[in-house]
Parts: sequence; structure tokens; C-alpha cells
Amino acid sequence: MLQVIDLYVKYSMGKKIKVNAINDVSFSLDKGDVLGIIGETGSGKTTLASAIMRMLPDTAEVKGKIMLDNLDLLAISKKEFRTKIRWKKISIIPQYSMNALNPIKRVGKELTEIIMEHEGVSEEEAVNRVLSLFKDLNLPEDVFFKYPDELSGGQRQRVVIASALLLNPEVVIADEPTTALDVINQARVLNLLRNKVISASRILIYITHDIAVVAGLANKLMTLYAGRIMEIGSSEKMFKNPLHPYTQGLLSSVPDISNGKPVHISYIKGDPPDLTKEIKGCPFYPRCPLAMDICKEEFPEPVQIDDRLVYCHAVRKDAK
Repeated sequence: MLQVIDLYVKYSMGKKIKVNAINDVSFSLDKGDVLGIIGETGSGKTTLASAIMRMLPDTAEVKGKIMLDNLDLLAISKKEFRTKIRWKKISIIPQYSMNALNPIKRVGKELTEIIMEHEGVSEEEAVNRVLSLFKDLNLPEDVFFKYPDELSGGQRQRVVIASALLLNPEVVIADEPTTALDVINQARVLNLLRNKVISASRILIYITHDIAVVAGLANKLMTLYAGRIMEIGSSEKMFKNPLHPYTQGLLSSVPDISNGKPVHISYIKGDPPDLTKEIKGCPFYPRCPLAMDICKEEFPEPVQIDDRLVYCHAVRKDAK
């Protein structure tokens, strides 16, 4: 089980300026859960993933708990996290693949070293495991002997995906994993995640702007806005009947081509808030069509409605 409890992340920009990137985020995932996280750019999705992986910069202040099978990942040393948790228990497919690979190491050598260091297997076995993943991802064998800058963007992305799956971790975080891929290789990656992660009853956190992918992959959905959860719960119910105005806005912005004819695309008017300034109430208040006076003053307590939590005063009022 993975639990994120009362998580706060602030970035320091100079002595006085702080960016409130994640604000009081809590959720839990069981084995086999696939959580899709959606939200506008700057909503905190990547920061949340980086906090779980302990990959935040030194300027970040982190409070709260991140529990993996009753172990607080924020309480152990960096060395223990690196040797016992990262890649072996939790891995990440980062958004920018080039930054994840060592530019002066051949791809195959880097990946085989990861396996050998953590599992103590022979070099031959490690090489075979890497090549097997390459085959699943439609990567030619000669990629094994190349440097990262000799690969195309799509090849680099698939190499990074392979590295995240090498040790069969309990939790895989995929941050826009198919961004640089064509539709055929996108399908390969999604099938690999289904076969290697979901079918093995592991936990997958899938961060994306592609709402259609989440709809076919995730059993849970989270909408994140200005570092806060707006709605979280059953993806099926959230897609069929989104309750939070922000969730409604995100889903209604997806093009609908029913019967072969595109319909009008709506969008959320206005801009996200400045996270360097303190937000007293709900951060979505200035853009919300259901905003009330209380929304400006208090962030709402969650209301539970059919397998989901909704952080909205208007929804709480209607639920009473």
C-alpha cells in the first residue's frame, strides 16, 4: 500500500519568496490500483511525483508522510532510499527522457548495471533481461550499444521506460510517458504497462494531459489544481458524472466527435493562481461558475459521494 498523508511542498525562491506547489495532499493506493492524475500545467502533478521519488531540488521544503508498506519514505536517509527503495520498490518514467540517462555511458551498460547492482545477477542474465524489454518496446538490439544522444527522442523515451520496469518495482510513476512517441509505440507502451504493472497487481500512478488514455487505463482518478486535490475517486464515476466544477471543466474540454461530427469545445476561462501568494480559500474560486462567498474564505472539507472525495462547498451544500 502507498499512502500520501498531509503532504506539503514549497519551493524557495530567494529569502522571502516561496512557491506553494503541493498543499495538504492525501490519498492511498492498494496493490493493483491505477491512479490517473490530470490537471493543467503547473497544477503540481510532476512535483507530487518527484516528492514520492525524493527527487526534489534542495530548495524544496517537504512536510507530511509518504508511506510504503508502513515505511515512511521521507524519514529514512537518502542513502537508504537510493539503495533499497528507488528503482527496486518505486520507479519513475520521467517527463524528460534525456535528463534521465547518463550521456557518457552506453545505454545497455547503464541498464545492466542497474540490475546487477540491485539484484546481484550475472551480467549475461542482466543483458538478456534488458534485451527482452527492448523487444517488448520495439527497440532494435543495436540501441544497447549506443549513447543516449545517438537515439531519437522516441527511442530515448522507450529506453527510460525499460529502465523503470527492470526491477519489477511495487510502484511505477509514469509522468507523461508517451509524449515523444507515435501512436503505434504509444500503444506498445500502454500494453507493456498493463502486462508488467497492472496485471501483476502493482501500483501505477499515471500523470498525463491525455484524458482518453486515463479513461482506458485507470480505476481511480485525481484532479489536481494549484497543488490541491479537487476530486479523487472512482474514475468510472468521475468520467460519467464529474462533480467538482474543475473536473467538469477539464472533461468538457476534450473534443467529442460523436457520429463523426466535432462538437463545440468548451474551456475553463481565466488563469491559474499565483502560487507565490497565500491563497486563503479555494484556489479555483476566481474561475469557478459555482463560486460562493465562503469559497473565497475557506478551503472546503471533503465530502464523500459514491466512492470519491470532492473538495467543493457547492457540492457539499447540494449533498446535504
